Amino acid sequence: MVGERIRFEVEAADAGLRLDQVIARRIADLSRRKARLVIDIGGVFVDRARVKVASRPVRAGQQIEVVLGGALERATPELGRAARAADAERAPPYRLVFEDDAIVVVDKPAGLVTAPTPESDRGDLFDQLRRRGTGPVFLVHRLDLPTSGLLVFARSEDANRVLGAAFARHDIEREYVAVAAGELSGARTIDRPIRGRRAVTHVTSSEALPGATKLCVRLETGRSHQIRLHLAGEGHPVLGDSQHGGETARRFPLPPPRLALHARVLGFAHPLTGEHVSFSSELPDDLAGWLGALRDHGAPPQPA
Repeated sequence: MVGERIRFEVEAADAGLRLDQVIARRIADLSRRKARLVIDIGGVFVDRARVKVASRPVRAGQQIEVVLGGALERATPELGRAARAADAERAPPYRLVFEDDAIVVVDKPAGLVTAPTPESDRGDLFDQLRRRGTGPVFLVHRLDLPTSGLLVFARSEDANRVLGAAFARHDIEREYVAVAAGELSGARTIDRPIRGRRAVTHVTSSEALPGATKLCVRLETGRSHQIRLHLAGEGHPVLGDSQHGGETARRFPLPPPRLALHARVLGFAHPLTGEHVSFSSELPDDLAGWLGALRDHGAPPQPA
């Protein structure tokens, strides 16, 4: 059930019921309390508008959409502002890398959502940056929830427009560290459309590991899940990828603590000065520690 979007129309027989009542009635195996929780975290839309009031009566003909995703699994089971504040406080902390009047560069940890999603509109990185009270913030691009690394946000409409245009032109330096299943040697370019749009990924082997390869990956285009989809399509999925990895990733003998993908380098022309700026982020401790264990795991036994 988790990961679904369920849509239905309110029938005449359900008119006048509370929103949580009709959701629990129409979605199998969803209790009324769970329905209230989905509403509370922001995962319910009535006629395309987010609604967080469980007691709101529904009318015949209204269109209801319920998003059952990872935020529901991660949410504190209690209801109300205190519970949602607790959810936000449990989010892993981000690291501020650079900030001026035009941009904010942030090192995002794995497990922190970049921006509001259809199932939740609080506690994400974008929300946290806006709540600092230091002025407006504009979303420029995203990293997946399990991916760590560098992101840039704009601090003005002009900066947002300039950066957005640079991303649209693919005039951005983006380099990732990935650990993929199996042996890959040398360098290759994967040029394969994703959802009908051109997608190009440049992959270079940087270290052979027991049963895996550490890669330097450079994005020429930036489609959703591009690295994960391209490497999985080559038969070498990113380790820890529960969505695209298949049996190859699931059966790896020493699985990583999470998706083995990190956005290491981010470079672009500064939206005010035009000067090229570049930022880098070291591999986080969780992946660095796992890589060390993987290297040791494949080392021959030492003589007594």
